[in-house]
Formats: sequence, C-alpha cells, structure tokens
Amino acid sequence: MTGVGADSPVDGIVATVPIVLSLLVAAWALVAAVRHRPPDRVQFVGLAVLEVALLVLGVLALVAVGGGERPGEPGAFFGYLVTLVCLPPLAWVLARMEPTRWGSAIVCAVCLVTPVVVVRLQQTWEVLGG
Repeated sequence: MTGVGADSPVDGIVATVPIVLSLLVAAWALVAAVRHRPPDRVQFVGLAVLEVALLVLGVLALVAVGGGERPGEPGAFFGYLVTLVCLPPLAWVLARMEPTRWGSAIVCAVCLVTPVVVVRLQQTWEVLGG
C-alpha cells in the first residue's frame, strides 16, 4: 500500500474537481450574500454538480476498498466519506429553508468546509501507507 498518490482513489483529478467546484460555488454564494441576495439557481445547480463529483469520489473510494485496499484510519475515513456526500444536500435544504441572504451564506459556509473534508479524507487514507 502506498500513501496518497497515483494509486490512491481519493487523490488526483477526482479530488481536485470537487475542491475547485466547491470553492467556485462558495465564491458565487459569498458575492450573493454580500449583495443581500437569496440563494439562486446557479448556487443550487453548483451544489448538484458538486454532489455528483463527490459521489464519484465516494464510489471510487468504495470500489478501492472492495478491491482490497484499506484506508489508514477506516473509522475516520468512512465518517468523512459519509459527511462529504451529505454536505451539498444539507446546504441545499438549509438554503431553501432560509430564502434570504443567509441562505447564500449557508451555501458559502458549507462549500468552504467541503475542501477541508476532502483533504481530511485523503489524510485518513494516507496514514497506513505513509
């Protein structure tokens, strides 16, 4: 087993895409919140695209685990994985419940947390192989 690298299912383009998407949606939502705008269609579409990217990341990680690879900290890894795929739907629901500028702030906050969770997911995979 190796650390996070070319063989890791939670690294490379499959992790970079959700991070970049999340930061783009966060920036859009921040601009909306500063302009006192409620969440708009672009934010919700961004959350949907982000969710698809995170589901791809999750499926690839689960396929790797099913193929015999093991994360360094399995409990933490699966906890982060479940949290990661739940973040965009949570942001969507909370933003729909709060159709004010604070809904956009919620989307921004969740999208800023998402890259951190992706990096933690990578770190929990890496521990064993180091």
